[in-house]
Amino acid sequence: MQNHQPLAGVRVLDLSRVLAGPLSAMALGDLGADVIKVEHPVRGDDTRDWGIRVGSRNTSYFNSANRNKRSICLDLQTGEGQELARRLAAKADIVIQNFKHGGAEKLNLGYEQLREVNPRLIYCSISGYSALSPERGRPGYDLVIQGESGIMAMNGEEGQGPLKFGVAAVDMFTGMHAVQVILAVLYERVTTGRGRHIQMALYDHGLAMTSYYGLAAWLTHEDPPKFGNSHPAIVPYGVFEALDGPLVIAVGNNGQFRQFCEQIIMRPDLAVDPRFAKNTDRSKHRSILLPILEECIRSHRRADLIARMQDAGIPCGEVHGLYEALQSPRTEAAQMLHRYEDAEAGEQAIHAPTYVIDDARVPVRRNPPHFGQHTAEVLQELLDIDADTLQSLKARQII
Repeated sequence: MQNHQPLAGVRVLDLSRVLAGPLSAMALGDLGADVIKVEHPVRGDDTRDWGIRVGSRNTSYFNSANRNKRSICLDLQTGEGQELARRLAAKADIVIQNFKHGGAEKLNLGYEQLREVNPRLIYCSISGYSALSPERGRPGYDLVIQGESGIMAMNGEEGQGPLKFGVAAVDMFTGMHAVQVILAVLYERVTTGRGRHIQMALYDHGLAMTSYYGLAAWLTHEDPPKFGNSHPAIVPYGVFEALDGPLVIAVGNNGQFRQFCEQIIMRPDLAVDPRFAKNTDRSKHRSILLPILEECIRSHRRADLIARMQDAGIPCGEVHGLYEALQSPRTEAAQMLHRYEDAEAGEQAIHAPTYVIDDARVPVRRNPPHFGQHTAEVLQELLDIDADTLQSLKARQII
């Protein structure tokens, strides 16, 4: 297992909650870091109350972002709780927090304050808006950012109103980008011996996610058309209805289109039609071509179409429901589900880490923790706090 833990020996103090911060800390834990998640002694992480209940205090939402961590409870509103957190930060390599701008400083846990006790500390702040912006004090929520950054305006079908992603995509994008910078600074620290303050903002990442759509808007001075499941520049590319269900077809070049017409839908005439022979022309005449293709595709069974397209090398696939995808042989073969026995809720499953190193899936070393499961373990192991002191702290609800 050691071979699959490139970050073994790295310690992370995760002061974040909800999704962006916890996701970045989880990724570091997946790669072998010892991640200590700090939660409020009463409320815990907000997501312990979101989603489907798993046991007494875990949920489907919490479990999705908190594997490979140890959970401890500290009341950071108290001086004693703050001091315990500072002592843990002194022994950490990385701190991740997503308090509102200035919130960590009020708790004596800001970067400058912790750098005094640990100059090597890599400190990652995740907020709603850039520290460079006059809005830096605003709280950040994925849904709000999706609206403000233009993401909602580019989703869905033409004529449809604003539409968000099905998941909190801005949070997820921000969390994964935070990991990139953390690892880069961790590498830099090998030669400099110094830490850094990394500042990540949801709005910045929401805007970055608009990518080529955003640049098209900049160049044309207006919002690009919405294309739903289709592609703005490639035809045919999208979701189509076969005789017995939906499938995805992505014809990427003119040669594939010719094969698609001749070998898949048996309409060789379309391949030589000057309106459709080249992709630029297909895109221009999509309103004429797509209804023809849709009618042809509806006359064939999905499995037959997919088999023929796979033989021809044309990208395609079925459209699965979420549960169907989780249960598929493809998921099983990739070992992308980690099954485990939860002491409170019985048999459970979570996503496995997405990393494959040296031909092996990186394992889940720790299942999502129960609320405060490791408080005594961590405080005794790292801070040498004795049993009597632990009991006193617990009685006063500091832990």
